[in-house]
Amino acid sequence: MSQDRDEYYMSLALRLAEKGKGSVTPNPMVGAIIVKNDRVIGEGYHEQYGQPHAEVNAFNSASEDVENATIYVTLEPCSHFGKTPPCADLIIQKKIKRVVIGALDPNPLVSGRGIKKIKTAGIEVTYGVLAEESQQLNEVFIKFITENTPFVVLKTAMSLDGKIGTSMGESKWISGEKSRENVHKERGNLTGIMVGINTVLRDNPRLTVRVNDAKNPVRIVVDSQLRIPLGMNILQQQKEAPTIILTTKQAEQEKVDLLTEKGITILIVADRKGKVDLREGMRKLGEMNIDSILLEGGSELNYSSLEAGIVDKIQVYIAPKIIGGNTSPTPVGGKGIDSLGKAFPIEKMKTRMIGEDIFIEGYIKRGVD
Repeated sequence: MSQDRDEYYMSLALRLAEKGKGSVTPNPMVGAIIVKNDRVIGEGYHEQYGQPHAEVNAFNSASEDVENATIYVTLEPCSHFGKTPPCADLIIQKKIKRVVIGALDPNPLVSGRGIKKIKTAGIEVTYGVLAEESQQLNEVFIKFITENTPFVVLKTAMSLDGKIGTSMGESKWISGEKSRENVHKERGNLTGIMVGINTVLRDNPRLTVRVNDAKNPVRIVVDSQLRIPLGMNILQQQKEAPTIILTTKQAEQEKVDLLTEKGITILIVADRKGKVDLREGMRKLGEMNIDSILLEGGSELNYSSLEAGIVDKIQVYIAPKIIGGNTSPTPVGGKGIDSLGKAFPIEKMKTRMIGEDIFIEGYIKRGVD
């Protein structure tokens, strides 16, 4: 099979894999295509956490005998028993002739074992086909499985001149309706959504998802002194959308007890210059299986998050309007950097239109002094 044909069938498998977005956490999104005599005879993807893997669904959908067929899988087939039996064993049992894999298993404890098991059985294996695309699709899973801390997406909406509100504090709505719909979809795809206490006090948000069939993320508030009033929207509906508050020892124990009685989870973390140590906060959230966070903070929390090095990805919505004003807030405040050499570099940027807004997405470049 030519490289072009391998990439074609792998691209189909990747499209299938993406259908599991928001449903398979904390597992990766995986798609599988079975090809025989240059015809697709089976396909499947991992649809729901705890349910059959992509390979199982592909075999179950096969329209004819899969013996001597080729299976395309976006991620290395598992080789260990988890909630389901090893997919590598199933591939061997089905007498598949060739296995084409997108990316290796990112877990360093098991990476390469599935391939080794399949090869030992005498099956031809090709791997690394559209590997970068497969890795990007599972960027959340890869970070969490290797570092046990959440993948953090910093989202902001601003005017063409870089303002997130007016000099009087008005900020609803800068971006358009289509952009706001896209944000709600993103909320449903990630496990948590995080804001600072100033955003809670100013906007009293609910931070729930308002699109059909999407799950609500866990709501996370960074509140160093536990100033949050008990009647705020974010403290309601705990069964539908639980809330976690990151605070410090500055918090009064009586307030901690009152919030705990309301079903709020309080995480006491280290104090860094009077504020929540965000790195330790991410470690504690990782221990609670929060694998991803949409950061919808104000300018202060955005800068603190960048400074702490917890941000992985940025999403910026730019509206076709100009606000102006020396005191109008910008997306990133804080003390700022003192030289351009210390700027936070962005790479792999992509741009597209969403309604009338410009949408820019990119990644924080690591390993830069």
